[in-house]
Amino acid sequence: MLSKELVAASTVPLVLSVLTEGESYGYALIQRVQQLSDGQIQWTEGMLYPVLHWMEREGLIESEWRVAGSARKRKYYRLRSKGRSALNEERRQWLTVHQTLTKLWPQPRLT
Repeated sequence: MLSKELVAASTVPLVLSVLTEGESYGYALIQRVQQLSDGQIQWTEGMLYPVLHWMEREGLIESEWRVAGSARKRKYYRLRSKGRSALNEERRQWLTVHQTLTKLWPQPRLT
């Protein structure tokens, strides 16, 4: 499991990245990130929904209530153009951190 601080710091770029695959609702976002991280990143609804609401207020994403197949209403989120721009900036920043750490940490030797 990752530290809470790293999980929190990565939430916005992960949500933006998953939404590039298409619109999604909260629980599906939680499941997709858990799947992509092989279970290493486990969000809770209580952690994710405040971030989604903040992202919506910032104009990064938009949402729409719909009735799902189970006749239950779900709020679907989709990326806005401002969110795509924010994702490009997030990607640049995360790649800078990754490249810096890669230079500092020795690569494992193949035996």
